[in-house]
Parts: sequence; C-alpha cells; structure tokens
Amino acid sequence: MDVPEISKLQVQDDGQNGPNTTTDPSIEKIQQLLKAKDGTSRFVGLALLKSVLDNSPELQRDERTITMLWSSVSPKFLDRLLRTGSQAGRGQKNSKDMLDMAVAVIHTFTVLLPQESINHPSLLNRIPGLVKGVLHSSKETTEVIIKTLLTLVAVPEGAKCFANLDVDDWTPLVEIAPEHAHVLTIFIWAWEKGTAELGDEQSKNGMRSKIDKGIQALVSSFIGTDATNLLEFISHLLRTLDEHLIPQNPTWLGSVTKLIHNLSTNKPTAASRSAYINCTGVLLLVYPDPAFELLFGSEQYSSNPPAYLFITLVLVDLRATLPSLLEKLNDPDYPQISQRLTSALDILTVFISRLIALDGLEDDSTESNPENNWLKWPPELIIKLSKSIHETIAIIIEHLRDRWDASTAGAHGLHPEARAGSAHTNAGSHKTLAWDSKDSAATTDAFIQSAIRAIGLWIRDDDNDTRRKEAAGLMDMFMELYQTNHGVSFQTNRVEYRLPILAALEGILRTKRGVEAFTTYEGWKILSQDLRMVLQESSASYPPPEVDLIGGTRIAVVLQILADEVSSTPEEWMGLVTAVAAYDVPAAPKGAAREALLDFQTDVLNLAVTLLMKASPGLRKRYVHSASAIRGIVKQVRGTTDEGSDAAKGLEDMLLDLDTLVD
Repeated sequence: MDVPEISKLQVQDDGQNGPNTTTDPSIEKIQQLLKAKDGTSRFVGLALLKSVLDNSPELQRDERTITMLWSSVSPKFLDRLLRTGSQAGRGQKNSKDMLDMAVAVIHTFTVLLPQESINHPSLLNRIPGLVKGVLHSSKETTEVIIKTLLTLVAVPEGAKCFANLDVDDWTPLVEIAPEHAHVLTIFIWAWEKGTAELGDEQSKNGMRSKIDKGIQALVSSFIGTDATNLLEFISHLLRTLDEHLIPQNPTWLGSVTKLIHNLSTNKPTAASRSAYINCTGVLLLVYPDPAFELLFGSEQYSSNPPAYLFITLVLVDLRATLPSLLEKLNDPDYPQISQRLTSALDILTVFISRLIALDGLEDDSTESNPENNWLKWPPELIIKLSKSIHETIAIIIEHLRDRWDASTAGAHGLHPEARAGSAHTNAGSHKTLAWDSKDSAATTDAFIQSAIRAIGLWIRDDDNDTRRKEAAGLMDMFMELYQTNHGVSFQTNRVEYRLPILAALEGILRTKRGVEAFTTYEGWKILSQDLRMVLQESSASYPPPEVDLIGGTRIAVVLQILADEVSSTPEEWMGLVTAVAAYDVPAAPKGAAREALLDFQTDVLNLAVTLLMKASPGLRKRYVHSASAIRGIVKQVRGTTDEGSDAAKGLEDMLLDLDTLVD
C-alpha cells in the first residue's frame, strides 16, 4: 500500500461543494473512508480523523462520537500499519509514515476515549504491535508509544495483557530502557497490576520466572550506564511486588551489586545516592546472605576495601541528614528523603547484626564458613567503623527524641497524663502542643521503625552504657509505640514495633536510669499483658504461631532482666505468677516450632520461679499453690526435652528452687 501525500488530498464533503474544494471532512465522510475496502482510503481516513480530532475541542469532549469513531477504525488495519512500519528493512515505501500514523491514532484515542473503553480489546490488543514498533520508530514516535503504553498498562486488563507477553516480546522496550526512564514504569505497573489475579501456584511460578528473566534483560541493557534509574526500579519492585513473584536465587544479583559499587564510588549525585542506598537496603532484606556476601565480602585483604567505603558513605549520609530532617517533615521531598534514610538504617541494622555475629565466628576458618570472608578487613577498620556506628546511633537517638517531642508532647519526656488537651479541628483532634508531618505521622513512619531496630540491636549487644542511658530517655516513646500493637498477635500486618523495642530494652534495663524510666512508664504492666496473651495463644492453638512464641520469649527475657535487678518482687508483679500457674502445656509440635515453644516455656517458667524466689516470705505463703502448680508444669515441660540439653539442665535447676518453696 502506497501512502498518499496527505497535504495534497482534496476531499469532497456531502456533495455541497465542488470536487476540487478543500474542506474539513464531515464525520460521515471520515467513517466512509475508514470502512472502505482499499488500504489507501483507510489511510486517508485515519489521517483526516487525526487532523479533525486534534483541531476540534468540542469533538474531543463528545465521548459518544469519539466512541463511535473508534468503532469505525479497523483494528486489523492498525495492526497492519504497525507491522509494516516495524519491519527492519525498507521494502515498502513510506513504512515509517504508516507506523507514525498508527501510533498517533491509537494514542489519540487512549486519551479521548472514556475510561471504561480503555479496557476494550480493540485497544489492548494493540499493545504487542506498539511494543514491537519502538525499535524502528523515530524519537518522537517512540515517546508517543511509551505514553500510550503507560496509559494502557495503568488499567488492570492492560497490565495483564503486557505481563502475559513472552519475554522476547519485551525486548524492544528493554533495549530502549536506558534512554527512556518511563519504560521502567511500564514494567512496574504491568508486573504489579497485571499479576493480581494469579491464583494457582503454577501460574505464579511461571510469572515469577518471566519477571526474573525480564529483570535480567534490563540489567544487561543498563551495563555501561550509571544505572540510577535501574537501581530505583529494582528497589521499588522488590518492595511492592507480591512475595510469591519475587525471583528466587536471581542470576542478576551479582551484576546489580557491581552497579551499586560503581555508582557509590564515582561521586554520586543526590539521585544516584538515593538509588544505590534504596536498592542496597531492599536487597539485604530480600536476599540477606547472598547480597551481603556480594556487597561486603569476597574481597582480598586491603587497607581500604570498597565495601568499607560504601558503609562509611551510608553512615555519613545518616549523620549529615538527620540533624536537619525535622524541619523538612512537611516538605514535598520528605517521603523520598525518609525512604532513603529508612534504607540506610536497614543497611546499618544488617551490618550491626553481622558485626555482632563476629563473636561467634572468630574460631571458624574462612574455608569452613563463607561468612568469614569479610573478616579480611583489617582490625583497625573494624574498630574505626564501630566508633562511627556509635556516633551515628547517638544522632539517631537525638533525632527520635526531637521527633517524638514535636509529634506528641512538645516537651522532653512529658508523661501522657501531663500533656495538654486536644484541639478539635475539621482535620481531627490533635494535642495542642503537637507538631508532626501532615502525611507521615511518627507512629506510622517506617523510618521510625527502622531507627528503633538499629538502635535496639546496637545497644543490646554493645556494652557501652552511655548509649543505653541516652536510649533510656526514649522510654516514653518506646512504651507508647509498643502499645500501638498491644494485645494483638505478633503476626499482625500492622507496623510492628514490639520486637525492636524489646531488643532495645534488653540493653536499656541494664542501667539504673533504664530501670527507673521503665518503671515510670509502667513497662512491667504493658509487657506482662502481652506475655499473658502469648501464654493463652500457645495453649489454644496448635501449633502455636512461631512468631508469637519468639515475641513471648523476648518479653520474658526483658522482664527477667528487670526481675534480676530488683531486690524484692513487688506484689503487683505476682499476677504473672498466677497466669503461669494456670498455663495448659500443649503437645510439643515438630521442627522449628518445637524449639521455639520450648524456648518460650523455659524462659517464662524461669521468670516465674525468679519472681517467687525473690518474693517476701509473706507473698511466698500466699502463692504456695501457684508454686506447686508451676512445679508440675516444669516437670511436664522437662519431659519434652532431650536428656542433657541446656533446656533440661535449666528446668532441673528450677525444680530444685521450687522444691524449697513448696516443701
């Protein structure tokens, strides 16, 4: 089909004008041309239709007429134009014009058609042809194709259509992705929205494999570039993609970590710094062991390894940004800053956990334990890094204190009962002294949770009392945040503060200031209520939820630290003894759940025995029946342990103590 020169076309209207009069064609005439049998007339109809739609504002608003006109356009003819214009050779005259025209018309209708019509197959089935056309289109037409695809994949059916394409069909878009950032948005929307209805395991496995191959192709396409957009794409995708669709053991992980190292060592811009920090944070969460090894291990002994520079840059970013973060709470870019800092804190948390693990790995050789690879760092670097982390933790604590004061009380450590009343507005009730982000309140800001996790891990295992005392000044915040999840399962989908707070309390309660603060804010009452909940759940459900057992164990450890610190058990604490005495020991499950249940039972029973042993003689007499019941429980749990195990020895020691109380 030859493409006519549109500028020279002379079209008769409904017979009112002469044959040589050039005029805007009527809608009826355009429809006639679009429905003609020959390709030239159809092409002329498309050209005139595009011209009329571009220059008729009233027509653009007439959804009924727009819908009618689109129904007059032959989908097969559009596919023919797309296919002809997408051929590598130039066997047909003006093939580029055919592609340009088809793309322009499709794009125009994606903009003008009613929203409900975007889901129609007459539009969505053009997606494969549009994708194929990008490699042979002009720069301007490529931009139009990308805009069109963005509109189509924004609806679930369009996203599903794109996601269901073969991996090879994505190749044209993959190849232009480094020059066109919005291509990555197309993949994100398609993989997020187009996979929502995958039901059976086979479908999910198939899609996961396609996504894995798609990411691999994109990574290969970005080799040789700074890859800022790619790293942001990967971090966003891994945070939002359905967990069943996240690639397992991806081959592209090594290439991505190399891109991260290259970007971090080449004078990164603000955007690239955000990209590599966000991507590193999510990789360490999704692929903890292989990502850590690739990012921080497998290096020869060096006085200044790249991984050391990387973690140093992360720490510098935290220390440089946090002092001025409070004043940016309501800036438009705060969500992006908060996300970057959250990722930085996630990196720091993982790194701290690896530093802590060094104590257990010191006697292992590098050959027997691959995790020792990063021990090739010189000892002075480890010491220097620990000092840098110590300083960073102090700044994080200071920021949390300021943020919490601003959001809840307006004064340092003000007790909830002493705060001013609420101001009632159309936007809701707020403390009259409070000031916080309008979009991300302190209680829901993911940055706060990540900050507490990093603090908790460090002060729990670092013996420096300075930071523990500073963290004790956050006790009011810890207790209020803890109660946002109070009384519900640790499996809740809400932001979970309890486990990181419990880790922090393990360190804080080893200081006198920490004990005083915990007592002031009724820590025993708050934590013991959750412990009772786990006791009940572990009896009522089989097998007990492992995460609840872990949470209950951490509570028992914290309360045990406090019980060891006091000289005599307060009477109000003895309610927990009664709760333990009423515990109905469940049948021991198998596997990891069995070990988690045994740890929980052992720690709770040890806590109850400690409370009894430290109680005054009068209290002991009043709780003698509880002591007898607890002895029976200890014997029952002892029967589920392996002979000679640490748990068995601990339970036997408890029996000896209980014998002195009961007899």
